Amino acid sequence: MSLARDQIKPQSYHFDDDGLIPNNPMPLLIYKRAIDITRDDPAEAIEELFGRNGWGQMWRNGIFDYAHYHATVHEALGVARGHALVLFGGDQGEAIELNPGDVAVLPAGTGHKRLFATHDFRVVGAYPPGPAMQIMRPTPDNYRRALNTIPQVPLPETDPVAGRDGPLKRLWGK
Repeated sequence: MSLARDQIKPQSYHFDDDGLIPNNPMPLLIYKRAIDITRDDPAEAIEELFGRNGWGQMWRNGIFDYAHYHATVHEALGVARGHALVLFGGDQGEAIELNPGDVAVLPAGTGHKRLFATHDFRVVGAYPPGPAMQIMRPTPDNYRRALNTIPQVPLPETDPVAGRDGPLKRLWGK
């Protein structure tokens, strides 16, 4: 069985609005080696953890190689295989390496773009209950719309890694 490691503490990153990618006042959370993925199907282990913690609308794939964000929902990305360098927060953001077992939790509006990935890189994406995910490119029109929708996105009821008592609500608390 794959379990989130006890007492895991995420790394937090804050990104400023850059005029095209709004980002979010709440921080990006990176849980390093949060999931034991030693089983035959590591993506299934991630899906089980996210599902147990109330995050759904799951998919398996990679991360797009162009800047984008989601203005109607928060997103969790769990790395099942391979590794990648991902630019979070837009051009003035930060490049962060993601490895198997890592989970990135992006508040609505957080820009992200894959800079490099190994050929076997696979992630599981998931979302808390609510509207469907929409891919937004950094354009002036999308930016203006996102400034209205992002503040309306509710705080998730659970942390995708640590559940109801996880650090997400404390770190994202308004």
